[in-house]
Amino acid sequence: MLTVLVIDDDDGLRDTIGLMLETEGFRPVLADNGKSGLQQALSLRPDLVLVDLRMPGLSGIEVCKQIRAAGMKTPLIVLSAVGDEMDKVLLLEIGADDYVVKPFGTRELLARIRALLRRSSPEETKSVSFSDVEVDLTRRVVRKKGEELKLTRAEYNLLTYFLQNPDRALTRDMILNSVWGYESFPNTRTVDAHVVRLRQKLEPDQGTPHHFLTVHGVGYRFLP
Repeated sequence: MLTVLVIDDDDGLRDTIGLMLETEGFRPVLADNGKSGLQQALSLRPDLVLVDLRMPGLSGIEVCKQIRAAGMKTPLIVLSAVGDEMDKVLLLEIGADDYVVKPFGTRELLARIRALLRRSSPEETKSVSFSDVEVDLTRRVVRKKGEELKLTRAEYNLLTYFLQNPDRALTRDMILNSVWGYESFPNTRTVDAHVVRLRQKLEPDQGTPHHFLTVHGVGYRFLP
């Protein structure tokens, strides 16, 4: 589970982001000021940091600078107000990787977080295996019994979402939001149809699924 540190003095926004992250399978750590946030960044070494640009005391600008001065390459996303001047030069100066302007939607923030985590992941080949299936996450290649399978983009994205959330009950709405990018969708049968296709292509016996399980009244669970 990836850890995301949220540093923001706005209690409501900080708690909302924390709940969103937890719902999406991240481990949120919350700090209400720059000083404590910096201490947690240096001690916990999170996978990503969200930091408010303007905070009393130690500002987000200083937090970013000190994280970089400590030699940490942790991805940094700055949360800035509408009137803040956030250009690429300032981002480079303070060591941030991206910024999101308040107010923002949860879908936009999640997309930025996931995109930055993908960009900052190590370049070496990463693969995941279950049963007789091997998924090469770097090359986006899926093999079963050594034979390469043809998956659509949506099928592959759904598969990787399951791989990132093993043994966890996932609602159809969570899957739609994370895989298709929608916070609401008129027909959750989209998820059901794609799970059926994954079972057909990846299960040893699609009639008796062992990996892509239905959780009645909830959604689905992936068991490696």
